[in-house]
Amino acid sequence: MEIFDYDNVLLLPRKCRVDSRSECDASVELGGRSFRLPVVPSNMKTVVDEKICTWMAQNGYFYVMHRFDLDNVQFVKDMRAQGCYASISLGVKQPDYDTVDQLVALGLTPEYITIDIAHGHADSVRNMIGYLKQHLPKAFVIAGNVATPEAVIDLENWGADATKVGVGPGKVCITKLKTGFGTGGWQLSALKWCARVATKPIIADGGIRSHGDIAKSIRFGASMVMIGSLFAGHEESPGQTVEVDGALYKEYYGSASDFNKGEYKHVEGKRILEPVKGKLASTLIEMEQDVQSSISYAGGKKLMDIRKVNYVILGGDNAGEHLLM
Repeated sequence: MEIFDYDNVLLLPRKCRVDSRSECDASVELGGRSFRLPVVPSNMKTVVDEKICTWMAQNGYFYVMHRFDLDNVQFVKDMRAQGCYASISLGVKQPDYDTVDQLVALGLTPEYITIDIAHGHADSVRNMIGYLKQHLPKAFVIAGNVATPEAVIDLENWGADATKVGVGPGKVCITKLKTGFGTGGWQLSALKWCARVATKPIIADGGIRSHGDIAKSIRFGASMVMIGSLFAGHEESPGQTVEVDGALYKEYYGSASDFNKGEYKHVEGKRILEPVKGKLASTLIEMEQDVQSSISYAGGKKLMDIRKVNYVILGGDNAGEHLLM
């Protein structure tokens, strides 16, 4: 098995078939809806809040609201009131089951529900998927996070409509340091490995450091890419603004950090400062233009044409050109 990550893979161009990159269609379909980009901000407290989620829904982007210190039922009501789709996160504890019961009692079905725990290949996730499928059968259920083909097969068999792949590759994740487990340093080949067995969409979560990594994720099997650090640090971002030597930064911390938990227990995340980047809308437009460029380099006109290209691995034992494999 080849082991590689985003920084030591490059995709190989094919003959361009468009006159302008703007002709390329960067949109993707997930759960019966079309979104402008195959990108979703991480469902973390310092990345998204209700205001950002509302704006993204109104402007054709996918979002997943975080599940921390939040009334999910009220959030779904608020999104409904604004004519937006609802996309929430749940854990696997009793209060999460209570949330499902409340939604059912009120006749509210969120369009998307993400079961969001650090180690998603678990009986607790199987039980929650079963409960959701029984009580909110119309919801599109995303489950994770996982790191192996066995986990993807199990989650799909348990009823998940999409799986989230990535354990610890994120910029504020220290899972591999704390536990010795995860996909940090080989997230891209973990994605390739998992995508080989997947029959439903995969959301690649973590390890994205540049816009070109979005195209690489699509090439190796992702339908959607979840990104934290590139979305943290915008003017609208909910993280606290900090000034250091005259420069402005936003705090960004992992969901499994003590900053998020409010206690130092089973900590697998840390806090960093991201330079303030300007407006979120500007970053999304730039991302879309870069993905359009990627599609043009792939010799295609639509997003999934990126899957047809060959690639090279730079350095290491696997170095060389790899044809469609």
